[in-house]
Amino acid sequence: MSQRRPPEDDDADTNAFRQALREAGVRPIAVNRADLGRPSRRDPAVAERRAAAVATDASDITSRTSDGRVEPVRPSEFLDFALPDLPYRTRSQLKRGQIAWEAGLDLHGYSLDEARLELESFLKEAAGSHMRCVLVVHGKAWGSTANYPVIKSHVNAWLREWPTVLAFCSARESDGGTGAVYVLLRRRGQAF
Repeated sequence: MSQRRPPEDDDADTNAFRQALREAGVRPIAVNRADLGRPSRRDPAVAERRAAAVATDASDITSRTSDGRVEPVRPSEFLDFALPDLPYRTRSQLKRGQIAWEAGLDLHGYSLDEARLELESFLKEAAGSHMRCVLVVHGKAWGSTANYPVIKSHVNAWLREWPTVLAFCSARESDGGTGAVYVLLRRRGQAF
């Protein structure tokens, strides 16, 4: 995407706008959490997560997420799951996107096996960092050999099996809509 240079006439307006922001006490954002970007496959953090997921006991992995057949979901289907004892207010806040997500994972471009390892590793890391809510972008693309979104359908099944997941639902449009989910995680020692 090319950047367009503003016309000279806009300089006065831009300066006035910036001055008004300074006077109002507005400060620039230090980190843009909404920019998930696709992590480089050579990223050391990704390599560490993958190694940690592979190094875990095989019985641990199979007890967390199945690799069997899953129920297909439509590309535009709204995903929604919560444990029965989760308070209604908390579930409503998650659905409205009012619980800020602290980390994101983009599964675009991964094979099913890679996506599974990345998701497991990401969820373990998030739980280890005591995160409350994360964003998982699964996409809505149909599989090359299936007539449904494979990664989305599997993420829907995998998250239901994960022990620290309290709830998840499709994200607001600004965070990916039905191509992403907010995941609410249980913190250590938390009752629900």
